[in-house]
Amino acid sequence: MNPLSSHHIKGIGMTSQRTRDRLIDRLRQQGIHNEQVLEVIRNTPRHLFVDEALSHRAYEDTALPIGFGQTISQPYIVARMTQMILASGTPSSVLEIGTGCGYQTAVLAQLVPQVYSIERIGALYQQAKKRLAELELYNIELRHTDGNGGWPNLNYRFDRIIMTAACKEIPRKLAEQLNEQGQMVLPYDDSKEQVLLKITRKNDDFESEAFEKVSFVPLLPGVG
Repeated sequence: MNPLSSHHIKGIGMTSQRTRDRLIDRLRQQGIHNEQVLEVIRNTPRHLFVDEALSHRAYEDTALPIGFGQTISQPYIVARMTQMILASGTPSSVLEIGTGCGYQTAVLAQLVPQVYSIERIGALYQQAKKRLAELELYNIELRHTDGNGGWPNLNYRFDRIIMTAACKEIPRKLAEQLNEQGQMVLPYDDSKEQVLLKITRKNDDFESEAFEKVSFVPLLPGVG
């Protein structure tokens, strides 16, 4: 049985399949063309990742508050960043910086073999851990720690890293956890605007390519 197929997860009314289909049509119009990404977003219950009072807005193409000054990313941005990390093929491992409510994590876990995710806010970490377990997504490892230093105590590198908070400087320790030819997708804040960057590791050098403007909460140090 598909763990995402129960009545509770499928939703009704403003969280129904018809509502999700409208969102997918909108994402296609905005240039999301990876059918695997679209299908996963269609079937992932975004309404379970927001407060019940906001569940009727879960399939709007907009960011929504999740408490603690954080947001669940706009579906287009989730789709866009996911499509970017899959553009060169399916990676074996992805490190996510900023679990938040766990929605992006859930999308990734249905597309790649192993997801590692870091969240600095303890309450969000606990909520995400519970939600992801309820959805029976077991190829995820979560840590409550500072994401600036990357995944702690790990001896191998990642094929992809995805960051869901904007940084003014790319954390060196994080970039060094990329495999050769590995890629990191992140929002970069140059103090004038935020843009989506793709960074590719080539030996000890890192090449960057800028994409569209975005708006993310800032990457902060420490844990809470």
